[in-house]
Amino acid sequence: MNDTNNTRTRCLLPDWSSTVSLFRAAHSKMSSGNARIGHPAPNFKATAVMPDGRFKDLSLSDYKGKYVVLFFYPLDFTFGCPTEINAFCDRAEEFKKLNCQVTGGLGPMNIPMVSDPKHTTAQDYRVLKADEGILFRGLFIIDKGILWQITVNDLPVGHSVDETLRLVQAFQFTDKHGELCPAGLKPGSDTIKPDVQKSKEYFSKQK
Repeated sequence: MNDTNNTRTRCLLPDWSSTVSLFRAAHSKMSSGNARIGHPAPNFKATAVMPDGRFKDLSLSDYKGKYVVLFFYPLDFTFGCPTEINAFCDRAEEFKKLNCQVTGGLGPMNIPMVSDPKHTTAQDYRVLKADEGILFRGLFIIDKGILWQITVNDLPVGHSVDETLRLVQAFQFTDKHGELCPAGLKPGSDTIKPDVQKSKEYFSKQK
């Protein structure tokens, strides 16, 4: 995967390595890694349990040409993690309609579950809670091998499937139309043309 042909427009602050949201974890030691917004997503190759129950060697490059939502969760057989896993599994078809593959779940499931026994992938994506050997709740949106969105929550708070779907739809809209997506954009909402004069059309409607 390479990003030499990547032509999408993004509002990126030039010297930020990522836009990571951390909640209640300032005291916790996070692993260093290579996950950076606007850069190639760290590739991985690992054994995965597929939705049909087969074991398969899976890598990020297997999903070339698709959007990928990759999420990490702290622990199996606990309280909050199954709710997040089931929420994504239950709505896997909605992501598939957007040509987007969700990866990270648990059975019975509609998405692949990737093993990471040595925490190699977790370290690359900077979600390893190094002092305890468990993972923060990380979620990553990847397209054409490039990482476009990072959210990392502390252990007690799961991710929103609705918000993840909204973000995938928003990124796909900007890919197709080249316009900017304001806060809270949903399908059919007004967007902003990246031009000083043309953008006035959007802002004039916000009065």
